[in-house]
Order: sequence, then C-alpha cells, then structure tokens
Amino acid sequence: MPERRNELAAFLRSRRARITPEDVGMPPGLRRRTPGLRREEVAQLSGVGVTWYTWLEQGRPINASVQVLDAIARTLRLDVTERQHLYRLAGVPFVRDDIPDADVVGCEVQGIIDALDPLCAVVYNARYDVLASNAGYRDLFPGVRFAGRSDRNVLLRLFSGPSCCSAFVNRDEELPRMVAQMRTAYGRHVGEPAWESFIERMIRTSAEFAQMWASGDVAPPGQRIKHIQHASVGSIKMSTVSLAIDGMPEHRIVVYTPDDEESRARIEQLRSLEDPLIGCSVHARPLSEIVSGTQMSRAL
Repeated sequence: MPERRNELAAFLRSRRARITPEDVGMPPGLRRRTPGLRREEVAQLSGVGVTWYTWLEQGRPINASVQVLDAIARTLRLDVTERQHLYRLAGVPFVRDDIPDADVVGCEVQGIIDALDPLCAVVYNARYDVLASNAGYRDLFPGVRFAGRSDRNVLLRLFSGPSCCSAFVNRDEELPRMVAQMRTAYGRHVGEPAWESFIERMIRTSAEFAQMWASGDVAPPGQRIKHIQHASVGSIKMSTVSLAIDGMPEHRIVVYTPDDEESRARIEQLRSLEDPLIGCSVHARPLSEIVSGTQMSRAL
C-alpha cells in the first residue's frame, strides 16, 4: 500500500531528524546539511545495511522483521506509542512481548478494566488479540498469564489446542461465529500485512480454521452467553457485553458477567484456588506446572 509506505518513510525521517550525533555518543562532524543523524549512521547504529535502511526510508516495498524494527526503534529512541506506530506502518502484526498492557492500551483504559474486577474484563481488537486484561479475566482464562504477546490471541489458542480442551462447552457453535465475526472486520483490512500474515498463520495452524475461513461466512458482533468449561470448577455461563473505546477504532472492552447464581459461585470458587487445573478432564494440569514449563522453555 503506497500510502502506508509513504507515511512510514516520513515518520522515519522525522524521528531521525530529532536525534543528534551527540545523543548517541557520536562526534558531530562537519558540513551537516540537515539536522539529526544521517541515514548511514542510523543503519550503522541499528546493525542493518545502509542500502536496506535507505530503501525503507524511501518507502520502497520491502519487508522488515520485528528484530530489525526493534533495533531502529532503539536507535531513534522511540517511546511506546511511537514504536507501536512504527510496527503498524511497517505491517508487523504483533506488539512486542515486553510492552506492558497499560502501555498498549493506555493507563486510563487499563485502570477502567482493573476497576471492573471482580467482573472479568478484557480489551480485544478486531482480530481477537488480547491487548489488556484484568485479574478476573486472567483467572477465567489463565493462558493469558504465560502466553507471549504474539500468541495472546483468542482464536489462536482455541484452534491450536485439542478440541477436548477448548474453553467452550459449545465449541461447535462459538468458533464458527467468532471466525465469521472476524471475517466481517477483515473486509475493512484486505491486503494489510498484519491481517494477511495472521490469517496465513491461522490456516497453517488449524485445518478446522481453514475450512471455516474458506466458507466465507460473515456475522455481526453481538451480546452472547458464553458456556465455559473449567477443569477445576465445572461449567460456567457468562454473559458478554462489548463497549467501544474512544480513540481506538475497532477495539472494544468486553465484560463477562456470570449469567446465573451457580456460575457466580463457581467463579468465586475458581478465584479462591491457588493452583487451578487447566485443560479438560483428561489432559488437565496445574497452572503452576504449565507456567513453570513455559518459563523454562523461554530460558533455553
């Protein structure tokens, strides 16, 4: 998309112009015709090729990895908002793991969903990426606690595990509807790298998703009753309500409320457990075991 590449080029030039050689420990040199760093200096400090960086800043159609963009962001001293903007313009689909939720959605939005506790609340985008959550949501869906940012997506988690371990009792009803809702949003983003790469990843991950996506079904968002199964406390029925967020188009706060007193009691029981089970009755493991294994794999 030429407009996106042109905006990326202009953004990089403007960020480069505000960094002086002294800011990065380089001698000022002589005969600088423009303020800030030269392109070759940004490339050198970022560990990328001068030609490649020049093409990126000229808006040419080249691909950039997260690692390369991270290096450029560090050189240009981008803050969290600027870094996210850089990723978006470059078509990188996911936010870095080490960015706190509050920095992704803003302290105000994070404060709102935290204040809703003990109700479960989460911020989704139109692809079902989990951008921020409160303690109630993390207790109900504990996979959020140990998933890396690039894996913190509801559809990815639902389709990548065994169907018996699905969070939903009515999986055959819920999953096609969620895919159809995402396809409705996709109509506004056809051709965008972040969306295309995510869909390609989902198709590679799950033949079931690929079949649902190929159906072409679309569906509007709406209030739902989620029938959730939990290995520690049994089934829980939750009513969901979506709330729009000013300044964040296609993002929404989703609030989960127990649909009956039995579900409310089971939520309270679940939140009192120190080490709940995760998975189905056959494959369930304690949360501590899963988290420990995840941390170990990241350390290797």
